[in-house]
Amino acid sequence: MGISLEQAQAAVQAAHQKSLEIGVKMNIAIVDAGANLVAFARMDDAWLGSLDISIKKAKTARYFDMPTGAIGGLSQPGGPLFNIEVSNGGLITFPGGLPIKDGSGKVIGAIGVSGDTVENDHTVAEAGLNAVAGK
Repeated sequence: MGISLEQAQAAVQAAHQKSLEIGVKMNIAIVDAGANLVAFARMDDAWLGSLDISIKKAKTARYFDMPTGAIGGLSQPGGPLFNIEVSNGGLITFPGGLPIKDGSGKVIGAIGVSGDTVENDHTVAEAGLNAVAGK
């Protein structure tokens, strides 16, 4: 079973709250197991360019069932996944995208966050992930 709308909204809410706590403006996207957008929030004045990036981070995390930052490490020149970011209609290979798993460890969707440093993007994505992971 994929992520439910209720779970996706809980992830968006938790990520939004973390964004407020650390004082950043984010775009937050949740996709289901098929990489289809389920929930999205663009905070007031969040970068317009980050809207697409957040969705692509979520899709990238789901396509490969790993954090986007991990894919970035593998896609450097000379790495085993060099140039992967040009596949699948464009991927994002820096932190801020995380797969979401249910209680049995099955991937049910993913979260993608963009709007600040990749460290803050990842922190906010983790908050959203933690609101629903394992449930």
